[in-house]
Amino acid sequence: MPPRELLLGRQPILDRDQNLAAFELLFRSGHTNDAQVDDDLVASATVINHAFSELGIEAVLGPYLGFINLPGALIHSDVIELLPRDRVVLEVLETVDVNDALVERLKALKAAGFRIALDDYVGHEDAYDAVLDVVDVVKVDVDALSLKRLAAVMARLQKRPLILLAEKVNTAAEAKACMDLGFDLFQGYYFAKPLILRGTRHPAAESAIVQLMSLLAGTRDLATLEPLFASSAELTRGLRRLVDAFLGSAHGEIRSVSHAQVLVGRRPLRRLLELLIYAVASSPDARFPSPLLVLAATRARLMETLARDWPDVTAGMREQAFLAGNLSLAGALLALPMEEVLVPLPLADPVRAALLDRSGALGAMLRLVERIEQADPDGVADQLAGLPFLDAERVNDAYVQAIEWANRFGSAATVANAIGSAPGRIPP
Repeated sequence: MPPRELLLGRQPILDRDQNLAAFELLFRSGHTNDAQVDDDLVASATVINHAFSELGIEAVLGPYLGFINLPGALIHSDVIELLPRDRVVLEVLETVDVNDALVERLKALKAAGFRIALDDYVGHEDAYDAVLDVVDVVKVDVDALSLKRLAAVMARLQKRPLILLAEKVNTAAEAKACMDLGFDLFQGYYFAKPLILRGTRHPAAESAIVQLMSLLAGTRDLATLEPLFASSAELTRGLRRLVDAFLGSAHGEIRSVSHAQVLVGRRPLRRLLELLIYAVASSPDARFPSPLLVLAATRARLMETLARDWPDVTAGMREQAFLAGNLSLAGALLALPMEEVLVPLPLADPVRAALLDRSGALGAMLRLVERIEQADPDGVADQLAGLPFLDAERVNDAYVQAIEWANRFGSAATVANAIGSAPGRIPP
């Protein structure tokens, strides 16, 4: 199977404040030639090669940690010691045989500076007792446990100095239950469900977000936004933070939209303004960035990049692709059904159709992007079949470019705070 048919997905890991703390790197084999890789060793080795050799660690992870699955054979392989120990968390799969050799190897890896996690834990205390004495993080499989059983498992684990991660959290209700039980980290796309974000912003900020979306959808003249920014401290503060992140350093106070345009240019500024809806914080000292911002930035940039291969593409089509990807998470942001979000927005018909029912070329591209996020090879293959101007290699290249671009909006300082040495955090 050609290496470029391998799909690399990133699933977010959040802390208790819903800030991004890390990504799990997910490997899936492409099905273009009806080929699969079912061997855990091959899968994990491929992730390591693809992420750390071909793509580059900075492009894939940005400032975040990367969790990587390790089957038993790879744990004992010398190749592990080539990984950047300050950038990865080694995940011991639940299929690994627990024996003295495994425990000694984990101790050696930990002594060498690696952080170690136990994956898919469901409460087999006797079998994993020796491993629990070594690992830093335990990933509890929430989907496999009833709430009563989950509470019992947590009560036992909390007696140990462990960081506890709830994985396979699929709903806002599950996220709340896990939060109440005391989990430190959370894995899954539950944060994109509307209920989890309701009530996190002041009404003035939410009103400014809606006004900004409406104005951006209806005009190409950014000067018309000046009055809105003059009346909204939230928007001005958010824009300053995005411009600083985009340029890589602070550039003083942003006095106006026109001033921001001088610093970054018209086209990049429009992209930043479209992303700004996710960056408007509830308070001046709120932590940054939000997971929705990073996910929306990746979606939007990926769709814009893929749209360049459209037959007879125009600049307007590329802008529509970026806008559709960006607005695809606006329902989660505002805790409203997408139909309600779009009512006041003067959107072009292709954008509206893509957002409401994933129809048209933009809708097909948005479905493709969602399948990539889930590392779903069958879904990716199905969507590519309807987009003949794209292929797996092009999608892989565009995805890495989008990740690298979106990672600009991450903050190394923020991540250090999120996963630092405080109690309940991943130690350095």
